[in-house]
Amino acid sequence: MSSNKTDIKQYKDLLKQYLETKDEVVLYQAEQLNKAIKQDVSPDEIIEQHFKALLEIDPDMDDKIKDSFDFLIQTMTSYALAYKEYHELRAKQLELKAEIEVAANMQNTLLSTTVPGVQNIDIGATSIPAKLMNGDYYHFVQDDEGNIGVAVADVIGKGIPAAFFMSMIKYAMESFPENRMYPKVILELLNRVVERNVESGMFVTMFYGLYDVHKHEFYYATAGHEPGFIYRAQQDQFEEIDAKGLLLGVQKEVKYNQYIDGINEGDLIVLLTDGVTECRDGDRFIEREEVLEVIREYKHLSAQEIVDNVYKYLERLQDFKLRDDFTLIVLKRND
Repeated sequence: MSSNKTDIKQYKDLLKQYLETKDEVVLYQAEQLNKAIKQDVSPDEIIEQHFKALLEIDPDMDDKIKDSFDFLIQTMTSYALAYKEYHELRAKQLELKAEIEVAANMQNTLLSTTVPGVQNIDIGATSIPAKLMNGDYYHFVQDDEGNIGVAVADVIGKGIPAAFFMSMIKYAMESFPENRMYPKVILELLNRVVERNVESGMFVTMFYGLYDVHKHEFYYATAGHEPGFIYRAQQDQFEEIDAKGLLLGVQKEVKYNQYIDGINEGDLIVLLTDGVTECRDGDRFIEREEVLEVIREYKHLSAQEIVDNVYKYLERLQDFKLRDDFTLIVLKRND
């Protein structure tokens, strides 16, 4: 209990009053006093002060009761040590949480990106971390012809190291020249950066696409990333983006295949991470077809509204508890 004499006197007075009246109001006052007592006071100290207060109230206390308090104080000693360790651990956890929050804010700043505004191309994007730190990443760039480069990545290995490793990838991408660079070249350059700098056991999956805003052609390559989809408005069907490639950082020299698809009016390009396609409804994994049906349901909306509605739908299915980082990007051609 607090060493403050005023607190001890208040405690003794309240105890005496309660023993005489059994008034619940007194119990409430004792509860409020307890809240004012320092948290680092151990349980055996509380019992000892209670015993002293009783002795002042009843100096002729029965010897057996006195002995029982001695016994209780001794048996509480080991509990008091555990109690102290608990509060020390709690203090460290709060300190660590504060540091992670700072790191998360830094991550948001370091990995921030601007969604480009391009005529005839509507873009929506969201990335929601399951915890404070986000292991997913997306980034937009534009070359000197106005074409849109879009990267979606997922670090295998989470936490602060993964988050800051993503910032290294972003700044590596921004160091590339602004003239047109095709996806296979981007991935090959990034693979060298990752292989030289990543720690053992940490790899990166990435999808990189380049949208030619003049020809409406979509070039893309992948480094082991979750395949996306193209919604064909004319056929009202989804096509899986069929591309393969080795994860970034596995080997020093890797060549990536590049693919190209034409994009027609009303078509959607859907890029994502596995936090979208591997959502769970209870013990059931949500099928990809279910996700695609939700996208189809909202295809008439703006790209950002499509993204937001898909997220809300899957968030509700998971009882508002994301099990994995969620990243979804939609590019919609509007002529």
